Amino acid sequence: MSTYMAKKETVERKWYIIDAAGKPLGKTAAAAATILRGKHRPEYTPHVDCGEFVVIINASKAVLTGKKLEQKFYRRHSGYIGGLKEVSYKHIMATKPEFAMEHAVKGMLPHNSIGDKAITRLKVYAGEAHKQQAQKPEAYEI
Repeated sequence: MSTYMAKKETVERKWYIIDAAGKPLGKTAAAAATILRGKHRPEYTPHVDCGEFVVIINASKAVLTGKKLEQKFYRRHSGYIGGLKEVSYKHIMATKPEFAMEHAVKGMLPHNSIGDKAITRLKVYAGEAHKQQAQKPEAYEI
């Protein structure tokens, strides 16, 4: 008996919707990364992009556990001396909650071409409304 290997051309992609209201940001991001990568499917193949589409709604109502709102920072560096920029997650969750969710999911995907393609299938919305009703996404429980 031979091992089944999925092919990029034969993968049929479905749409899933995840409601992040009241759920930890990290657990929501981990579930989304699993679906985007395709690891929930029985025909998962590591070297093939066999993931599906994910819509995350209510990103502004996601919860950060413990004291992460005050103590956790998003940092980036320009490459110049003194070019470190820091923004607290309290400020990010208040102004751009979609960015916080996308950043968490992107960190959980592989840092190669498969991960680059997978992150394009992620749609994040701060509120309840989304533009993917026509795709009839299935609810995914965490």
